[in-house]
Amino acid sequence: MIKSRICDILGIRYPIFQGGMAWVADASLAAAVSNAGGLGLISSINAGTEAVRNEIRKCRQMTDKPFGVNIMLQAPNAGEIAKMVVEEGVRILTTGAGSPAQYMDMWKEAGVKVIPVVASVALALKMQAIGATAVVAEGAESGGHVGELHTMSLIPQVVDALDIPVVAAGGICDGRGAAAAFIFGAEAVQVGTRFLAAEECTVHQNYKDKILKATDISTIVTGKTLGHPVRSLKTPFSKTFAKMEADPSVKPDEILAFGTGALRKAVKEGDPNGSYMAGECAGMVKKIEPAKAIIEDIIGGAERILAHAGDLLA
Repeated sequence: MIKSRICDILGIRYPIFQGGMAWVADASLAAAVSNAGGLGLISSINAGTEAVRNEIRKCRQMTDKPFGVNIMLQAPNAGEIAKMVVEEGVRILTTGAGSPAQYMDMWKEAGVKVIPVVASVALALKMQAIGATAVVAEGAESGGHVGELHTMSLIPQVVDALDIPVVAAGGICDGRGAAAAFIFGAEAVQVGTRFLAAEECTVHQNYKDKILKATDISTIVTGKTLGHPVRSLKTPFSKTFAKMEADPSVKPDEILAFGTGALRKAVKEGDPNGSYMAGECAGMVKKIEPAKAIIEDIIGGAERILAHAGDLLA
């Protein structure tokens, strides 16, 4: 069985995280992943601080296994969430969209293990310096907000630079991707897009259908001109967004206004004009299945590949 430092540090059976996808990652999905031996995560972008508190409490009723919360640090209520997770006794956090430095003392005093998401070696080193337990190094193949570097080049460079564990993310959807990440030196993997097709994922059925119909060229990155690149499925919304970006007569405020609330529309309403965030591996997702089956397929596939890696040697 594949096991690493991250399993012992967090008390999980398998070295696999579920992505803390905004509006997607709720108690239902997090509990299912944690019950299956991975680390389930609840998103802090979910209709306000009290709504997130309710999801944490609901998750505790659904699992006695470790789970965490993902905090988007640029959210208007990030400070409230940072305090609330301590009040609720959350012991594992992942963070994104900035540095958690201002909250680290409070979290460390409360015994919270903090695992920031990073997209470069420089940021990874800063997170290690302020006391991060581990980092999630996320390549540009991932869905949602992305950086510049891709998984194959990012992971080994972050691993080489750090002493703390590295979790690989970005385009990892099956045992082959997980095995590659472990060979690069990662001690766990984070998976988002495939969990969109989990039975326990509560996104609108239209969202799941779009994932299942995706191909290798079904995603697009928009928002680069605004400084916030996002990978999503090609839809009328994302194509219009891209056209607006390319038109110098359209002001940034107009583009931002057009995109406001688009992810929630996709997740909750299945609105054709919503933003269906997904990674480049969406074309590899072929069926809806329980979170447990997804984890067992990814970890089991990686174990089989790594067990026979020596067969390649002459």
